[in-house]
Amino acid sequence: MTEKQKIIVAITGASGSIYAKVLLDKLATLSDQVEKVGIVMSHNAKDVWKHELGNEDYKLYTDFTFYEKMDFYAPFASGSARYKTMIVCPCSMGTMARIASGISNDLTTRAADVILKERRRLILAVRDTPYSLIHINNMKAVTEAGGIICPASPSFYSKPSTFEALAATVTDRILDLAGLSIDSYRWSE
Repeated sequence: MTEKQKIIVAITGASGSIYAKVLLDKLATLSDQVEKVGIVMSHNAKDVWKHELGNEDYKLYTDFTFYEKMDFYAPFASGSARYKTMIVCPCSMGTMARIASGISNDLTTRAADVILKERRRLILAVRDTPYSLIHINNMKAVTEAGGIICPASPSFYSKPSTFEALAATVTDRILDLAGLSIDSYRWSE
């Protein structure tokens, strides 16, 4: 039997709250593979969620543990806690820039720094377009440090019929990258 994962999910104030919602919904169904989910959600992320989704349903994920943005006593602020994967979804360009520069000025960036130094999985679901050269260079720096850039670019070949299904084309890839087994549309299968 595979060891259950401890996962960090950081939700930033970038547009794309639907991605965070669908990701949390799917993680909630994976208790056979996931031991713990720790969530860091910025104040801007809460505002964007409310604006884009019209609710505060992030408060309903009571099986997960929420941590304040500046809580450096959260277990995953240290590598000794052995969180295996960190997903930043959606990931703002400012958050990615701070991660790329090694600036650990809040729990999200500190946790990302820990994940990278421990050679674990860091997945950034960047959600912006177009990219400036600064964004591209920050993506390069994160990739060279061992992180994975997974743009929130949905696919259409599965013919998604709802916003949630469209968002799942991204979140399913994220969960694949995290090493979790999920039922998902697979090309030509």
